[in-house]
Amino acid sequence: MIDHVSVAVSDLAAAAAFYDRLLGPLGYTRLVERERTVGFGKRYPEIWLNLREAMAPVEPGTGAHVALRARDEAAVRAFHAAALMHGGSDAGAPGPRQAAMTAYYGAFVHDPDGNKIEAVTFPAGK
Repeated sequence: MIDHVSVAVSDLAAAAAFYDRLLGPLGYTRLVERERTVGFGKRYPEIWLNLREAMAPVEPGTGAHVALRARDEAAVRAFHAAALMHGGSDAGAPGPRQAAMTAYYGAFVHDPDGNKIEAVTFPAGK
């Protein structure tokens, strides 16, 4: 089981504000704030934003891909809409998908630094 992930960002204040909006529909809140890092989670920090001032934006198709569980399809849609309204870009609109092992409903976005973040839910009975 994965305990937490870290995402590099070039502007910590701007990224933290973006992730506040992006992660809210998934039930995450800002739990820890330090000079060079911010932690988000439900009960403890599971997603860390780490300041890397010299970081260039990540090119599409490169870098990490982080997938986060959503409670339902509405949360996936809210996640995607929040990203687009607050400086993120579309990397895959909300909709049904077929993974190697199961069907799911998901959406993909790039944050302002180019990191690819996904929200995913598994419909009941699938």
